[in-house]
Amino acid sequence: AAMDLLVPGVGEIIGGSQREERLDILEDTILRLGMDLKEYEWYNDLRRYGSVKHCGFGLGFERALMYMTGMTNIRDVIPYPRTPKSADF
Repeated sequence: AAMDLLVPGVGEIIGGSQREERLDILEDTILRLGMDLKEYEWYNDLRRYGSVKHCGFGLGFERALMYMTGMTNIRDVIPYPRTPKSADF
């Protein structure tokens, strides 16, 4: 399962997904895609010997700031802006 939080005028603020924890589904998918099951044995072992359901998400900090402040350009809310070739070393 996956999700995205989209905001008009800003774009994607949050993206997340749930990992597949069912070993039989993982192995079937690997075989269906023509991949070598042995190459993923280390990963399958993580599921075989005690995995739990887990999810994750990422928050686009600058995009959330754009939404909260009403700014239209992401460059106006970047906390540490990058300007290539402008630093004196």
